[in-house]
Amino acid sequence: MTESRYSAVAPGKPGSALYPESALGRRHDGIATGRDVAWEPLVDYRRNDVSETTIHGAVAWAHGDEVIHSFGGNVLCYGRSMMKPFTMKVFARELDPVLSPAQKAITCASHNGDTEHVATAQSILAEAEWGLMLTPLDVPLVQFGRQVRRPRRWYHCCSGEHAGILRGCRLKGWSRVGYTLPQHPMFSAYLDVLRRTLGPRWEPLRVARDGCGLPTTSNTVNELALLYAGLVREREADWIWASMTAHPDLVGGFNRLDSSILKACGGRVIAKEGADGLLGLAVEHPDYPRGLGIVVKIAHGWNPQATWYIARAILGVLGFELRNPYPLHRQKAFIVPGVVPPGYVARLESHPTWDEWDPDDDRWRYDYHPYAARGFGELP
Repeated sequence: MTESRYSAVAPGKPGSALYPESALGRRHDGIATGRDVAWEPLVDYRRNDVSETTIHGAVAWAHGDEVIHSFGGNVLCYGRSMMKPFTMKVFARELDPVLSPAQKAITCASHNGDTEHVATAQSILAEAEWGLMLTPLDVPLVQFGRQVRRPRRWYHCCSGEHAGILRGCRLKGWSRVGYTLPQHPMFSAYLDVLRRTLGPRWEPLRVARDGCGLPTTSNTVNELALLYAGLVREREADWIWASMTAHPDLVGGFNRLDSSILKACGGRVIAKEGADGLLGLAVEHPDYPRGLGIVVKIAHGWNPQATWYIARAILGVLGFELRNPYPLHRQKAFIVPGVVPPGYVARLESHPTWDEWDPDDDRWRYDYHPYAARGFGELP
């Protein structure tokens, strides 16, 4: 109690407005909390037929400008890094003649921070411009073995995007000071990119500060699916599609879900992960001539393994073969039919979430009852 007298953010003090009023959270009109959303199970992990872990979330499918399937509620969330292809559309014309395909790919990336990722991102700017970078100090997103590294801005998974924005601002004649702020011209231009699909009067309910410092807008899962359907329609309009499919390992990295999908689908699918449980898929498919967009949102946040199972199921019914993730330990994963439209449910059973060489070690292959009934004498 005595310490609160010296705190500028204690209740009643001038800085208290920086924090929420209640640990229970306040309601805001038009904004559902996670308690209000009708999340649905998407995949569950079972040990000998008993479900031990259930992964909840939401899935939306959009064909052209129409949402054709929605499961788990039209959740409002932030697009986070899943929106990088749209951010770079702001600078697509200016960057086209000056960046290589690899440099273009890294601007759309949430990379692991490998040597090739850092080198490609750094190559976008002159070394004298590196001080303009405002990505947070970070270590590589995915590290292998025992690696102890000093945090650097270039290790941050968004460094390629920031480098691309800085190069693009210079080419457009925009100030590079304050490029991460919502009052910068870049953010207004980004909103205009989204309005090409969502309508000229669309406005986000909330704009927040993303993990890398850039603004991120709130969108419903349905809106995100519509935007990804738009990526298919615009695949020939700029370099976004071609660069991501040509350099999939720069988009994420080794064993990352989006990179694996990009490689498995032969240039017909754009995949991009987003923080806190997002995966966007833009699918070029003959059954969907106006573009197919699919978005998965995991309720509890980033879970690459669960999302991988769901993505394999979705892509499998569309005719694409994505390998399974690394197997679970003495569990098996089972997909909930609602992740796909009803017409595809029958196909789900032909895409198992295990491989034939996986040991089925969540049970014993004998009946223990005769042995338990015999007994082994009285216990001491």
